[in-house]
Amino acid sequence: MKYLLILSLLLSLAEAAAQFSRDSIYSDFVLYQRRTDFDQYLRNNTIQKTFSSGFDKNQEDYYREACWTISQFLLDNTTIQQGMDMLLEHYQELQYDTKRALLEAIYGVYPQRFSNRIATLIQTETQQKLFAMQAAYLFRQNPGQWQEYIRRQTSTLVQQTGTTSPLLEELLKWMDNYQQPISTPPLADLFTQQHQLGKKMIYSLQRQDRDQPGLAIVQDADGHFVRDENGHLQVFAQLARSASNLPYFITNGSTPQGLFSIQGTAVSNNKFIGPTPNIQLVMPFENDSVYWHGRYDSSRTALDNYRQLLPESWQRYAPITEVLYAGKIGRTEIIAHGTTIDPDYFTDKPYYPLTPTMGCLCAREIWNIFSGRINQSDQLQLANSMISSKGDDGWLIVVNIDNQHKPVSREEIEKIVDDWEKSRR
Repeated sequence: MKYLLILSLLLSLAEAAAQFSRDSIYSDFVLYQRRTDFDQYLRNNTIQKTFSSGFDKNQEDYYREACWTISQFLLDNTTIQQGMDMLLEHYQELQYDTKRALLEAIYGVYPQRFSNRIATLIQTETQQKLFAMQAAYLFRQNPGQWQEYIRRQTSTLVQQTGTTSPLLEELLKWMDNYQQPISTPPLADLFTQQHQLGKKMIYSLQRQDRDQPGLAIVQDADGHFVRDENGHLQVFAQLARSASNLPYFITNGSTPQGLFSIQGTAVSNNKFIGPTPNIQLVMPFENDSVYWHGRYDSSRTALDNYRQLLPESWQRYAPITEVLYAGKIGRTEIIAHGTTIDPDYFTDKPYYPLTPTMGCLCAREIWNIFSGRINQSDQLQLANSMISSKGDDGWLIVVNIDNQHKPVSREEIEKIVDDWEKSRR
Protein backbone atom coordinates (compact mmCIF):
# COMPACT_ATOMS: atom_id res chain seq x y z
CA MET A 1 0.00 0.00 0.00
CA LYS A 2 2.87 2.35 0.89
CA TYR A 3 4.44 1.89 -2.54
CA LEU A 4 1.10 2.38 -4.29
CA LEU A 5 0.63 5.70 -2.48
CA ILE A 6 4.13 6.80 -3.46
CA LEU A 7 3.54 5.79 -7.09
CA SER A 8 0.23 7.63 -7.13
CA LEU A 9 1.90 10.76 -5.76
CA LEU A 10 4.67 10.59 -8.36
CA LEU A 11 2.16 10.21 -11.17
CA SER A 12 0.20 13.18 -9.87
CA LEU A 13 3.35 15.28 -9.73
CA ALA A 14 4.30 14.23 -13.27
CA GLU A 15 0.88 15.22 -14.57
CA ALA A 16 1.06 18.57 -12.79
CA ALA A 17 4.54 19.23 -14.17
CA ALA A 18 3.30 18.60 -17.70
CA GLN A 19 0.77 21.39 -17.46
CA PHE A 20 1.37 24.78 -19.03
CA SER A 21 2.04 27.77 -16.79
CA ARG A 22 -0.03 30.93 -17.07
CA ASP A 23 3.03 32.99 -16.11
CA SER A 24 4.92 31.92 -19.23
CA ILE A 25 2.27 33.28 -21.61
CA TYR A 26 2.68 36.81 -22.94
CA SER A 27 1.54 38.71 -26.04
CA ASP A 28 2.41 42.26 -26.99
CA PHE A 29 -0.30 42.11 -29.67
CA VAL A 30 -2.98 42.56 -26.97
CA LEU A 31 -1.46 45.73 -25.53
CA TYR A 32 -3.66 48.80 -25.69
CA GLN A 33 -1.49 50.79 -28.07
CA ARG A 34 -0.90 47.81 -30.37
CA ARG A 35 -4.64 47.20 -30.58
CA THR A 36 -5.30 50.87 -31.28
CA ASP A 37 -2.62 51.06 -33.99
CA PHE A 38 -3.81 47.83 -35.57
CA ASP A 39 -7.43 48.99 -35.68
CA GLN A 40 -6.47 52.30 -37.29
CA TYR A 41 -4.36 50.47 -39.87
CA LEU A 42 -7.26 48.16 -40.76
CA ARG A 43 -9.73 50.98 -41.16
CA ASN A 44 -7.51 53.61 -42.79
CA ASN A 45 -5.15 51.55 -44.93
CA THR A 46 -6.58 48.09 -45.54
CA ILE A 47 -10.11 49.39 -46.21
CA GLN A 48 -10.34 53.16 -46.71
CA LYS A 49 -7.28 53.50 -48.92
CA THR A 50 -8.12 50.37 -50.91
CA PHE A 51 -11.69 51.37 -51.71
CA SER A 52 -11.21 55.15 -52.00
CA SER A 53 -10.35 55.10 -55.71
CA GLY A 54 -11.99 53.41 -58.68
CA PHE A 55 -11.57 49.80 -59.73
CA ASP A 56 -8.05 48.79 -60.70
CA LYS A 57 -7.40 45.22 -61.83
CA ASN A 58 -3.83 45.52 -60.59
CA GLN A 59 -5.07 46.04 -57.01
CA GLU A 60 -6.67 42.61 -56.53
CA ASP A 61 -4.30 41.60 -53.74
CA TYR A 62 -5.48 44.62 -51.78
CA TYR A 63 -9.13 43.89 -52.53
CA ARG A 64 -8.71 40.35 -51.20
CA GLU A 65 -7.02 41.56 -48.05
CA ALA A 66 -9.77 44.12 -47.50
CA CYS A 67 -12.47 41.47 -47.93
CA TRP A 68 -10.76 39.06 -45.51
CA THR A 69 -10.50 41.90 -42.99
CA ILE A 70 -14.16 42.84 -43.37
CA SER A 71 -15.18 39.20 -42.93
CA GLN A 72 -12.97 38.47 -39.91
CA PHE A 73 -13.81 41.61 -37.95
CA LEU A 74 -17.37 41.99 -39.28
CA LEU A 75 -16.79 45.61 -40.23
CA ASP A 76 -19.41 47.78 -41.92
CA ASN A 77 -19.52 51.40 -43.03
CA THR A 78 -20.37 53.46 -46.12
CA THR A 79 -16.92 53.01 -47.63
CA ILE A 80 -17.16 49.23 -47.27
CA GLN A 81 -20.63 49.12 -48.82
CA GLN A 82 -19.37 51.17 -51.77
CA GLY A 83 -16.38 48.84 -52.08
CA MET A 84 -18.65 45.80 -52.17
CA ASP A 85 -20.75 47.48 -54.87
CA MET A 86 -17.65 48.21 -56.92
CA LEU A 87 -16.32 44.66 -56.72
CA LEU A 88 -19.69 43.16 -57.58
CA GLU A 89 -19.90 45.39 -60.66
CA HIS A 90 -16.55 43.96 -61.81
CA TYR A 91 -17.16 40.43 -60.48
CA GLN A 92 -16.51 38.67 -63.79
CA GLU A 93 -13.11 40.33 -64.07
CA LEU A 94 -11.93 39.17 -60.65
CA GLN A 95 -9.67 36.22 -59.95
CA TYR A 96 -11.20 33.18 -58.27
CA ASP A 97 -9.68 33.88 -54.83
CA THR A 98 -10.89 37.48 -54.92
CA LYS A 99 -14.41 36.33 -55.77
CA ARG A 100 -14.33 33.91 -52.86
CA ALA A 101 -13.12 36.58 -50.43
CA LEU A 102 -15.82 38.96 -51.66
CA LEU A 103 -18.60 36.39 -51.25
CA GLU A 104 -17.33 35.47 -47.77
CA ALA A 105 -17.43 39.12 -46.67
CA ILE A 106 -20.93 39.57 -48.06
CA TYR A 107 -22.17 36.39 -46.40
CA GLY A 108 -20.75 37.41 -43.04
CA VAL A 109 -21.67 41.10 -42.95
CA TYR A 110 -24.61 41.63 -45.31
CA PRO A 111 -27.20 38.83 -44.99
CA GLN A 112 -29.76 40.70 -47.13
CA ARG A 113 -28.29 43.79 -48.73
CA PHE A 114 -26.85 42.09 -51.83
CA SER A 115 -29.49 39.44 -52.47
CA ASN A 116 -30.43 40.80 -55.92
CA ARG A 117 -26.80 40.90 -57.03
CA ILE A 118 -26.14 37.37 -55.80
CA ALA A 119 -29.35 36.14 -57.42
CA THR A 120 -28.01 37.39 -60.74
CA LEU A 121 -24.54 35.91 -60.28
CA ILE A 122 -25.77 32.42 -59.41
CA GLN A 123 -27.52 32.04 -62.75
CA THR A 124 -24.21 31.91 -64.63
CA GLU A 125 -21.82 30.62 -61.95
CA THR A 126 -19.82 27.57 -63.03
CA GLN A 127 -17.31 27.27 -60.16
CA GLN A 128 -18.80 24.82 -57.65
CA LYS A 129 -17.50 26.44 -54.46
CA LEU A 130 -18.57 29.92 -55.56
CA PHE A 131 -21.95 28.53 -56.54
CA ALA A 132 -22.29 26.86 -53.13
CA MET A 133 -21.49 30.13 -51.35
CA GLN A 134 -24.03 32.02 -53.43
CA ALA A 135 -26.61 29.28 -52.93
CA ALA A 136 -26.12 29.27 -49.16
CA TYR A 137 -26.51 33.06 -49.07
CA LEU A 138 -29.80 33.02 -50.99
CA PHE A 139 -31.18 29.92 -49.27
CA ARG A 140 -30.49 31.30 -45.79
CA GLN A 141 -32.51 34.38 -46.65
CA ASN A 142 -35.45 32.62 -48.31
CA PRO A 143 -35.41 28.78 -48.27
CA GLY A 144 -38.81 28.41 -49.91
CA GLN A 145 -37.89 30.59 -52.86
CA TRP A 146 -34.50 29.08 -53.62
CA GLN A 147 -34.44 25.42 -52.63
CA GLU A 148 -35.77 23.91 -55.86
CA TYR A 149 -33.71 26.20 -58.06
CA ILE A 150 -30.54 25.27 -56.18
CA ARG A 151 -31.35 21.57 -56.50
CA ARG A 152 -31.86 21.85 -60.25
CA GLN A 153 -28.75 23.93 -60.78
CA THR A 154 -26.69 21.57 -58.62
CA SER A 155 -27.73 18.70 -60.87
CA THR A 156 -26.74 20.73 -63.93
CA LEU A 157 -23.27 21.49 -62.53
CA VAL A 158 -22.67 17.81 -61.75
CA GLN A 159 -23.73 16.82 -65.27
CA GLN A 160 -21.33 19.37 -66.74
CA THR A 161 -18.36 17.81 -64.95
CA GLY A 162 -19.54 14.23 -65.32
CA THR A 163 -18.50 13.37 -61.75
CA THR A 164 -20.08 13.38 -58.32
CA SER A 165 -19.38 16.38 -56.11
CA PRO A 166 -18.99 15.95 -52.33
CA LEU A 167 -19.25 19.73 -52.00
CA LEU A 168 -22.61 19.97 -53.75
CA GLU A 169 -23.88 16.85 -52.00
CA GLU A 170 -23.16 18.53 -48.66
CA LEU A 171 -24.90 21.68 -49.83
CA LEU A 172 -28.07 19.66 -50.41
CA LYS A 173 -27.76 17.91 -47.03
CA TRP A 174 -27.26 21.25 -45.32
CA MET A 175 -30.40 22.68 -46.90
CA ASP A 176 -32.45 19.71 -45.71
CA ASN A 177 -31.14 19.88 -42.15
CA TYR A 178 -31.42 23.68 -42.06
CA GLN A 179 -35.19 23.44 -42.40
CA GLN A 180 -35.82 20.27 -40.41
CA PRO A 181 -33.06 19.65 -37.83
CA ILE A 182 -32.74 16.01 -36.78
CA SER A 183 -33.04 15.22 -33.08
CA THR A 184 -29.64 14.52 -31.54
CA PRO A 185 -29.16 10.96 -30.19
CA PRO A 186 -28.37 10.62 -26.45
CA LEU A 187 -25.04 12.10 -25.38
CA ALA A 188 -24.93 9.36 -22.75
CA ASP A 189 -24.32 6.82 -25.53
CA LEU A 190 -21.25 8.77 -26.62
CA PHE A 191 -19.97 8.85 -23.04
CA THR A 192 -20.33 5.06 -22.76
CA GLN A 193 -18.75 4.38 -26.15
CA GLN A 194 -15.70 6.49 -25.35
CA HIS A 195 -15.26 4.69 -22.06
CA GLN A 196 -15.23 1.42 -23.97
CA LEU A 197 -12.69 2.73 -26.51
CA GLY A 198 -10.37 3.66 -23.66
CA LYS A 199 -9.32 6.96 -25.21
CA LYS A 200 -9.72 10.42 -23.76
CA MET A 201 -12.39 12.63 -25.31
CA ILE A 202 -13.15 16.33 -25.47
CA TYR A 203 -16.81 17.10 -26.10
CA SER A 204 -17.49 20.48 -27.70
CA LEU A 205 -21.21 20.93 -27.09
CA GLN A 206 -22.77 23.59 -29.28
CA ARG A 207 -26.09 24.89 -30.58
CA GLN A 208 -27.18 24.65 -34.19
CA ASP A 209 -27.40 28.43 -33.87
CA ARG A 210 -23.67 29.05 -33.79
CA ASP A 211 -24.19 32.63 -32.63
CA GLN A 212 -24.59 30.98 -29.22
CA PRO A 213 -21.40 30.06 -27.32
CA GLY A 214 -20.85 26.40 -26.49
CA LEU A 215 -19.01 24.55 -23.75
CA ALA A 216 -16.27 21.92 -23.82
CA ILE A 217 -15.81 19.14 -21.25
CA VAL A 218 -13.13 16.44 -20.93
CA GLN A 219 -13.59 12.71 -20.31
CA ASP A 220 -10.49 10.68 -19.53
CA ALA A 221 -9.67 7.19 -20.79
CA ASP A 222 -11.25 5.63 -17.69
CA GLY A 223 -14.55 7.32 -18.46
CA HIS A 224 -14.30 9.92 -15.70
CA PHE A 225 -15.07 13.56 -16.42
CA VAL A 226 -12.52 16.13 -15.35
CA ARG A 227 -13.64 18.03 -12.25
CA ASP A 228 -12.11 20.74 -10.10
CA GLU A 229 -10.86 20.34 -6.53
CA ASN A 230 -14.41 20.88 -5.24
CA GLY A 231 -15.84 18.12 -7.43
CA HIS A 232 -17.53 20.47 -9.90
CA LEU A 233 -17.50 19.52 -13.58
CA GLN A 234 -14.93 21.62 -15.42
CA VAL A 235 -16.47 23.44 -18.38
CA PHE A 236 -14.68 25.66 -20.89
CA ALA A 237 -16.37 28.34 -23.00
CA GLN A 238 -15.78 27.62 -26.68
CA LEU A 239 -17.12 29.15 -29.88
CA ALA A 240 -17.62 26.97 -32.97
CA ARG A 241 -18.72 29.87 -35.16
CA SER A 242 -16.46 31.27 -37.86
CA ALA A 243 -16.54 35.01 -38.44
CA SER A 244 -18.46 34.62 -41.70
CA ASN A 245 -20.61 31.78 -40.29
CA LEU A 246 -20.56 30.11 -43.68
CA PRO A 247 -21.72 26.46 -43.61
CA TYR A 248 -19.26 23.79 -42.47
CA PHE A 249 -18.52 22.50 -45.97
CA ILE A 250 -17.07 25.83 -47.15
CA THR A 251 -13.49 26.87 -46.37
CA ASN A 252 -13.54 29.32 -43.43
CA GLY A 253 -17.06 28.16 -42.56
CA SER A 254 -18.14 27.31 -39.03
CA THR A 255 -16.73 24.18 -37.39
CA PRO A 256 -18.26 20.94 -38.70
CA GLN A 257 -19.81 18.44 -36.34
CA GLY A 258 -18.08 15.14 -35.76
CA LEU A 259 -14.91 13.44 -34.58
CA PHE A 260 -11.58 15.24 -34.78
CA SER A 261 -8.43 13.32 -33.91
CA ILE A 262 -6.33 14.90 -31.15
CA GLN A 263 -2.64 15.13 -32.05
CA GLY A 264 -1.18 16.81 -29.01
CA THR A 265 -0.58 20.51 -28.38
CA ALA A 266 1.39 23.29 -30.04
CA VAL A 267 2.04 27.02 -29.83
CA SER A 268 1.07 29.06 -32.88
CA ASN A 269 2.99 31.89 -34.51
CA ASN A 270 -0.31 33.35 -35.75
CA LYS A 271 -0.76 36.66 -33.95
CA PHE A 272 -4.56 36.30 -33.88
CA ILE A 273 -4.43 32.83 -32.29
CA GLY A 274 -1.82 33.94 -29.77
CA PRO A 275 0.73 32.09 -27.64
CA THR A 276 -1.60 30.01 -25.45
CA PRO A 277 -1.05 26.29 -26.21
CA ASN A 278 -3.59 25.03 -28.73
CA ILE A 279 -4.91 21.52 -29.23
CA GLN A 280 -3.86 20.09 -32.56
CA LEU A 281 -6.68 18.36 -34.44
CA VAL A 282 -6.82 16.34 -37.64
CA MET A 283 -9.84 15.60 -39.82
CA PRO A 284 -10.51 12.50 -41.93
CA PHE A 285 -8.72 12.74 -45.30
CA GLU A 286 -6.49 15.51 -43.94
CA ASN A 287 -3.88 13.11 -42.56
CA ASP A 288 -5.18 9.56 -42.49
CA SER A 289 -1.86 8.17 -41.29
CA VAL A 290 -2.54 9.62 -37.84
CA TYR A 291 -6.26 10.41 -37.77
CA TRP A 292 -7.52 6.90 -36.96
CA HIS A 293 -5.23 6.15 -34.01
CA GLY A 294 -4.65 2.68 -35.47
CA ARG A 295 -8.35 1.87 -35.78
CA TYR A 296 -8.66 1.75 -39.58
CA ASP A 297 -9.81 -1.37 -41.43
CA SER A 298 -8.58 -1.10 -45.04
CA SER A 299 -11.28 -3.51 -46.21
CA ARG A 300 -13.95 -0.95 -45.24
CA THR A 301 -14.80 2.49 -46.57
CA ALA A 302 -13.80 5.61 -44.70
CA LEU A 303 -17.45 6.14 -43.76
CA ASP A 304 -17.75 2.63 -42.32
CA ASN A 305 -14.53 3.06 -40.35
CA TYR A 306 -15.76 6.40 -39.06
CA ARG A 307 -19.08 4.95 -37.95
CA GLN A 308 -17.30 2.20 -36.03
CA LEU A 309 -15.92 4.89 -33.73
CA LEU A 310 -19.48 5.83 -32.76
CA PRO A 311 -22.15 4.05 -30.71
CA GLU A 312 -24.92 2.38 -32.69
CA SER A 313 -27.43 5.13 -31.90
CA TRP A 314 -25.15 7.69 -33.57
CA GLN A 315 -24.00 5.73 -36.59
CA ARG A 316 -26.90 6.82 -38.82
CA TYR A 317 -27.09 10.35 -37.47
CA ALA A 318 -26.09 12.26 -40.60
CA PRO A 319 -24.92 15.56 -39.01
CA ILE A 320 -22.16 13.79 -37.09
CA THR A 321 -20.47 12.99 -40.42
CA GLU A 322 -20.00 16.66 -41.30
CA VAL A 323 -16.31 16.51 -40.37
CA LEU A 324 -15.79 13.44 -42.57
CA TYR A 325 -17.19 15.13 -45.66
CA ALA A 326 -15.65 18.51 -44.87
CA GLY A 327 -12.30 16.71 -44.84
CA LYS A 328 -13.13 14.92 -48.09
CA ILE A 329 -14.00 18.26 -49.69
CA GLY A 330 -10.63 19.63 -48.61
CA ARG A 331 -11.02 21.57 -45.36
CA THR A 332 -7.89 21.45 -43.19
CA GLU A 333 -6.17 23.05 -40.21
CA ILE A 334 -9.12 23.23 -37.84
CA ILE A 335 -7.76 23.29 -34.30
CA ALA A 336 -8.89 24.30 -30.79
CA HIS A 337 -7.14 27.50 -29.80
CA GLY A 338 -7.26 30.75 -27.87
CA THR A 339 -7.47 34.29 -29.21
CA THR A 340 -5.75 37.65 -29.00
CA ILE A 341 -8.39 39.36 -31.15
CA ASP A 342 -9.92 42.40 -29.46
CA PRO A 343 -13.43 41.29 -28.39
CA ASP A 344 -14.67 44.87 -28.74
CA TYR A 345 -15.19 44.19 -32.46
CA PHE A 346 -18.07 41.92 -31.41
CA THR A 347 -19.67 43.78 -28.49
CA ASP A 348 -23.12 43.61 -30.11
CA LYS A 349 -22.94 39.87 -30.81
CA PRO A 350 -24.48 37.09 -28.66
CA TYR A 351 -21.09 35.40 -28.33
CA TYR A 352 -19.24 38.40 -26.87
CA PRO A 353 -16.60 38.35 -25.34
CA LEU A 354 -15.66 35.24 -27.32
CA THR A 355 -14.24 35.94 -30.77
CA PRO A 356 -14.85 34.03 -34.00
CA THR A 357 -11.96 33.01 -36.22
CA MET A 358 -11.83 31.17 -39.56
CA GLY A 359 -13.59 27.95 -38.60
CA CYS A 360 -11.61 26.68 -35.62
CA LEU A 361 -12.86 26.11 -32.09
CA CYS A 362 -11.99 29.28 -30.23
CA ALA A 363 -11.99 29.40 -26.43
CA ARG A 364 -12.57 32.47 -24.30
CA GLU A 365 -9.46 34.46 -23.42
CA ILE A 366 -9.43 37.81 -21.62
CA TRP A 367 -6.13 39.66 -21.71
CA ASN A 368 -4.70 42.46 -19.63
CA ILE A 369 -4.16 45.19 -22.24
CA PHE A 370 -1.52 46.93 -20.11
CA SER A 371 0.66 43.97 -19.07
CA GLY A 372 0.15 41.60 -22.03
CA ARG A 373 -0.70 38.79 -19.62
CA ILE A 374 -3.80 36.63 -19.40
CA ASN A 375 -6.58 37.53 -16.98
CA GLN A 376 -8.74 34.55 -17.92
CA SER A 377 -8.10 31.69 -20.34
CA ASP A 378 -10.52 28.85 -20.91
CA GLN A 379 -8.08 27.64 -23.57
CA LEU A 380 -5.23 27.26 -21.09
CA GLN A 381 -7.49 25.44 -18.65
CA LEU A 382 -8.81 23.16 -21.42
CA ALA A 383 -5.30 22.32 -22.67
CA ASN A 384 -4.10 21.57 -19.15
CA SER A 385 -7.16 19.45 -18.39
CA MET A 386 -6.65 17.50 -21.59
CA ILE A 387 -2.95 16.75 -21.15
CA SER A 388 -3.23 15.91 -17.44
CA SER A 389 -6.21 13.54 -17.82
CA LYS A 390 -5.60 9.81 -18.02
CA GLY A 391 -5.00 8.21 -21.39
CA ASP A 392 -3.22 8.84 -24.67
CA ASP A 393 -4.40 11.35 -27.23
CA GLY A 394 -7.91 10.53 -28.37
CA TRP A 395 -10.73 12.48 -29.95
CA LEU A 396 -12.58 15.74 -29.87
CA ILE A 397 -16.20 15.60 -30.95
CA VAL A 398 -18.31 18.62 -31.92
CA VAL A 399 -22.05 18.17 -31.42
CA ASN A 400 -24.96 20.55 -31.89
CA ILE A 401 -27.07 19.40 -28.94
CA ASP A 402 -30.19 21.34 -30.03
CA ASN A 403 -31.33 24.61 -31.61
CA GLN A 404 -32.11 26.74 -28.57
CA HIS A 405 -31.21 30.38 -29.10
CA LYS A 406 -29.18 30.81 -25.92
CA PRO A 407 -25.67 29.88 -24.78
CA VAL A 408 -25.02 26.32 -23.69
CA SER A 409 -25.09 26.44 -19.89
CA ARG A 410 -23.10 24.70 -17.20
CA GLU A 411 -26.34 23.58 -15.54
CA GLU A 412 -27.69 21.65 -18.53
CA ILE A 413 -24.38 19.93 -19.23
CA GLU A 414 -23.83 19.04 -15.58
CA LYS A 415 -27.24 17.40 -15.49
CA ILE A 416 -26.50 15.28 -18.56
CA VAL A 417 -23.13 14.18 -17.15
CA ASP A 418 -24.47 13.59 -13.63
CA ASP A 419 -27.37 11.49 -14.94
CA TRP A 420 -24.95 9.35 -16.97
CA GLU A 421 -22.60 8.85 -14.04
CA LYS A 422 -25.48 7.86 -11.78
CA SER A 423 -26.61 5.29 -14.34
CA ARG A 424 -23.16 3.71 -14.25
CA ARG A 425 -23.09 3.10 -10.49
